[in-house]
Amino acid sequence: MLIRRSWSRVLLEAGCLPAYAEPRYHRRAPAFRQKSKHRHKVGSTKIRRHARELARGVLVQVHRLMPITLDDLRHFAVTRSLFMPTTLRRAVERLGFVQADPIRAPARAQDLTLRHRVTKYRAGDLERRYPALGIEEDIFVNYGFVANAVHALMHPRRGIGWPTRGSRRVQDLLAFVREHGTVHPREVDAHFLHGTVTNYWGGSSSATTHLLEAMHYRGMLRVARREGGIRIYAVREPASAAGGAAERRARVDALVDVAVRKYAPLPAMSLSSLVSRLRYAVPQWRGELKSAFTRARHRLSHARVDGVDWYWPAGEQVPGPPAPERVLFLAPFDPVVWDRRRFELLWAWAYRFEAYTPAPRRRFGYYALPLLWRDRIVGWTNLSVQDGRLRCGTGYVRSSPPGDAAFARELELEVERMRIFLGLAG
Repeated sequence: MLIRRSWSRVLLEAGCLPAYAEPRYHRRAPAFRQKSKHRHKVGSTKIRRHARELARGVLVQVHRLMPITLDDLRHFAVTRSLFMPTTLRRAVERLGFVQADPIRAPARAQDLTLRHRVTKYRAGDLERRYPALGIEEDIFVNYGFVANAVHALMHPRRGIGWPTRGSRRVQDLLAFVREHGTVHPREVDAHFLHGTVTNYWGGSSSATTHLLEAMHYRGMLRVARREGGIRIYAVREPASAAGGAAERRARVDALVDVAVRKYAPLPAMSLSSLVSRLRYAVPQWRGELKSAFTRARHRLSHARVDGVDWYWPAGEQVPGPPAPERVLFLAPFDPVVWDRRRFELLWAWAYRFEAYTPAPRRRFGYYALPLLWRDRIVGWTNLSVQDGRLRCGTGYVRSSPPGDAAFARELELEVERMRIFLGLAG
């Protein structure tokens, strides 16, 4: 019943408007109204001013009287993540972390993620502009690009085993990198001839590359830039350690908040998995993560919807602003779709990343991009570049596209935006 009342009455009953705002509820009008020659103008101005300042808070109060629905969470997930495009530096700082992937189909995942959030973004801008952005390549919950503030929370990574800073090989390599300023792995390999090792995938990798990556993870080296996709390393001076147990907990809680801000709203199981994945970011504080999860559950905003507990940053209101009427092709690791458990709860179908799935077993395609329409993910698309032209193969969850003409128009506009992003001819 409350939301059917006039907004002026809602504002009045919430104590947000003065009595003169709704005189029919008060037999005696305020004295100033009887004396003022411009009482209507004065009263209306005051009402409008109060409404502008307080309507947001009243809307929140009214909404809290109504249960949050799955539609609200779906809408919230889309609109809070796909914020107004900004500069590249600000977008990375707002996201905190951008997951990287080497596959280019037709662009790398980090570029596909940033194209929706950075003004006039073009494929490859992150790699080209990286040296001047003041960000770092590192592991967070996955490998990618992190804001400097996030990087500082994770380091130094001490007490995690090989390689130790005091080992002869490490000291020799650090001296070599410091002498040259920046080094390509090929230069290091030619100088030290470290041989080969078995990599994560079971194949053979250069022992030099393996050592450089390990020293980078430990915070001894940083990625200064890339050349042809290859990391070029420079020495990183040691970071300051956490001062004690309180600072350690504060750092871990801050990292949890970074992850939640990027991927919220999260069902409880996904929140637990996400906090657990911070063991890659802070292996030295792995034992702190269980208690950090407990603190997060008490700190974050929370609602139970259809039997599932959901969490999001404190202070943010569900459902958020209206979703624009547009079509977007999302990267497989875009924050909107990254959590597959959440994806199935919100959109009631199972999306799968199939780049490493044998071709005969693929349902969606090698590098299928989820297709967002308003706040619904209604299908997927596979993009390729043939003879300098963009090709688009689209599939739909309900076997056919949405029937309204606006969808067809917006789909064409997104294909055109993708063409410009890739730098292809029209």
